[in-house]
Amino acid sequence: MQDLNLAYYGAAAGAIALLFALATLASILKESMGTPRMKEISEAVQEGAMAYLNRQYKTLIPFTIVIAILLVVVLPLLDPRVKGVPLCISFLVGAVCSAIAGYIGMNSTTKSNARTAEAARSHGLGKALNVSFRAGAVMGLSVAGLGLLGVSVLFLIYKDAVVINSFAFGASAIAFFARVGGGIYTKAADVGADLVGKVEAGIPEDDPRNPATIADNVGDNVGDTAGMGADLFESYAATTIAAMIIGNSIFGPKGALFPLVVGAIGIIASIIGTFFVRTGEGGNPQAALNVGLWATNIMTAIGVYFLSVSTFGNKEGFGIFLAVAAGLIVNVAIGALTEYYTANNKAPCLRIAEASKTGPATNVIHGLAVGMESVFLPMLFFAAAIYFAFWAASFVNSTHAIYGIAMAAMGMLSTAGIVVAMDSFGPVADNAGGIAEMAELPPEVRQKTDKLDSVGNTTAAIAKGFAIGSAALTALALFQAFADEVMRNPKLQHLLVNGHLAINLNDPKVLIGLLIGAAVPFLVGASTMRAVGEAAFGMVNEVRRQFREIPGIMEGTGKPDYARCVSIATGAAISKMIFPGLVAVIMPLIVGFGLGALSLAGYLAGLTATGVLMALFLANAGGAWDNAKKWIEAGNLGGKKIDGKPNPVHQAAVIGDTVGDPCKDTSGPAMNPLIKVAGTISLIIGSVLFH
Repeated sequence: MQDLNLAYYGAAAGAIALLFALATLASILKESMGTPRMKEISEAVQEGAMAYLNRQYKTLIPFTIVIAILLVVVLPLLDPRVKGVPLCISFLVGAVCSAIAGYIGMNSTTKSNARTAEAARSHGLGKALNVSFRAGAVMGLSVAGLGLLGVSVLFLIYKDAVVINSFAFGASAIAFFARVGGGIYTKAADVGADLVGKVEAGIPEDDPRNPATIADNVGDNVGDTAGMGADLFESYAATTIAAMIIGNSIFGPKGALFPLVVGAIGIIASIIGTFFVRTGEGGNPQAALNVGLWATNIMTAIGVYFLSVSTFGNKEGFGIFLAVAAGLIVNVAIGALTEYYTANNKAPCLRIAEASKTGPATNVIHGLAVGMESVFLPMLFFAAAIYFAFWAASFVNSTHAIYGIAMAAMGMLSTAGIVVAMDSFGPVADNAGGIAEMAELPPEVRQKTDKLDSVGNTTAAIAKGFAIGSAALTALALFQAFADEVMRNPKLQHLLVNGHLAINLNDPKVLIGLLIGAAVPFLVGASTMRAVGEAAFGMVNEVRRQFREIPGIMEGTGKPDYARCVSIATGAAISKMIFPGLVAVIMPLIVGFGLGALSLAGYLAGLTATGVLMALFLANAGGAWDNAKKWIEAGNLGGKKIDGKPNPVHQAAVIGDTVGDPCKDTSGPAMNPLIKVAGTISLIIGSVLFH
C-alpha cells in the first residue's frame, strides 16, 4: 500500500520533535544555577516533584494491569473478532508514552527554575524568558512528538486505526489521574501556604519561613506541567486516531493517513515557532510568545493547504483545508477570549478587584459571575467552527462532511507543541520567583521573574482554554468514530436508519443516558473540590503547628519542616484521585453494557455538553480571581499593606483566589480527560455491545 508510506512522515516528525526536545534540555542544563542556596532550593523542588510523580505512577500500575487483562481476555470472549493482544499492547504503549512525557517535562521544568532566576539576575528579562520558554518547549515537543510517534508506529504495525484506539485510552486513563492528582496536590499546598502564610501570618508569598512554600513550588510543576502535558497528550492521540478512523471509512487509506501528516506539519511548524519567541530587557514577553504562536499557526495553515489539495484534489482538498483552518482559528479565538476574561488589565478581572473593597463575599460573587459569563462566547465559537467545518468538507460530497469536524479538531491539536510550551514556561517562571525570594536575591530579580510569572498566568489560562476546546472537538470526533463502530456491530444493526446510528431524543434510553452523562461532571467536580478542601485542611493545620511549635521560625532562626508538607500533599493527592478516576472509567461501561448503545450515545452527548461548560466556567472564574489578586499585589487599591498593616482589600482578594484555586487547577481541568476517557472507552466497547 503506497499510501502507507505517509505514516513514516508522522513517525519521522515525532522522532525529530523528541530529538529537538532532548537537545534543548541539554542546552538548558549548561546554564548556571546561581548561588549554592539557589541550587539547594531547586533540588528540593525537583526531589519533591519526582517523588510525587514516581508514587503516582506506581499507584497506577495495578490499575493499568487490570485494564490490560480485560482488553486481552474479556473483550475477545464477548466478540471473537476483537484483536485482544494488539489492543492490550496499544493501551500499554499509550500509558507508558504518557508517563515518559511527564518525566521529560518534569525534569526540564524543575531543573530550569534556578537557571531562570540566575538568568534574570545576571543577564536580564530577555535571557530569563529564553531559558524558561525553552524549558516549556521541552515539555511541549515531548507531548506532540511522543503522541505522533506512538500513533504512527502502531499504525504501521497493525494497519488498523480502531485497534490502536486503545493507545488513546491508555493515554486518557493516565492523564485523568495525572490531571486530578496533580491538581489536588498543587492546590492543597497553595491553599495551605496562602491561608496561613499570607492571610494569618502576613508574610510574603514564597517566604522561606512558610513550611508549605516548597510543596507549593512542587505543586506548580505536578499540576501545570505534568498534568497539562498528560491532558493534551491524550487529546492529541485521541483526535488523531478518531480522525484516522473516520477518514478511513470515507476515503480509505489516504483519509486515515492524512491526519498523521497534518500532525507532522504542526510539529515542524512548532519547532520553527520556538525560535520566534525573543524579547529584550524592556520588551513584552506576552507579545514575544504571541509571535511564536502566530508564526506556528500560519506555517501550519500554509503546509496543510498544499497537503490537502495534493491529497484530495483542488476542490475537496480546499474544503478540508478550510476545516483544518477552522480549528486553528478557534485555537486563537478561545485564547483571546480566555485572555479577556482572565487577564489582570481587562474589565472582568478589574471588576473582581474593585469588588474586593467590600470584602470576600462580593469578590466571590463577582468571580462566579465572570466564570458564568465567560462560557457563552466560546460555545458560540465552537458551534460556528463545527458548522463551518461540516459545511466546508461537504463541497464535493455531503457524506464527507463529518470528516471536516474531525479535521477541525486535528487542526486545533496540530499546534499543541507550542501551546504546551507556552503553558509549561509559567511554572518555571513562578518557581524562579520563589527561588529569588527564598535565596534573598535583589528585589529587581523578583520584579523580572514576576513579570514573566504574570505572563505565565495568562498563558496558563489560554492553555486551559485550548485544552477545553480540544476536548470538545475531540469528543465530537470520538462520538462519530463510536457511531461508526456501532454500525459495524452485527448485534446492533436494528438501531440503524438508512445505514446510520439514529439518536432519537424521544427514546427514553437516550434521555436516560443523556441525564446520567450530564450529571457525572458535577459528581467528579464535587469529589475533586472536596479532595482539595480536605487536603488543604491537613496542610493548614500542619503549617499552623509548625509556626506554633518550631522555635524561632518567624524570626528566621528556626528551620521549617518542608518535607513534612510535601509528604502531606503527596499522600492526599494519591489517595483522593482514586474515586473520580474510577467514576470516569466505570460509568461508560455501566451505561453501555447495562442500558445499551443508544443510552451510551446519550451519555456521551450529556457528558460532553456539561463537561465543556463546567470546564470553561471553573477555569475562567479561577483565572480571573487569581489575576485580580495579582493586580492588587502590584500596588493597586492599596497593595498588600497600608501603613504597615495588611490591606483588607488584598486579604479579600486572597480569599477569592483561594476559592478559585481548585476551580481552575483541579475540578475544571478534570473535565477534559473525563470527556475523553468516556469517548475512548465507548469506541473500544462499541463493537461488543449487546443492545
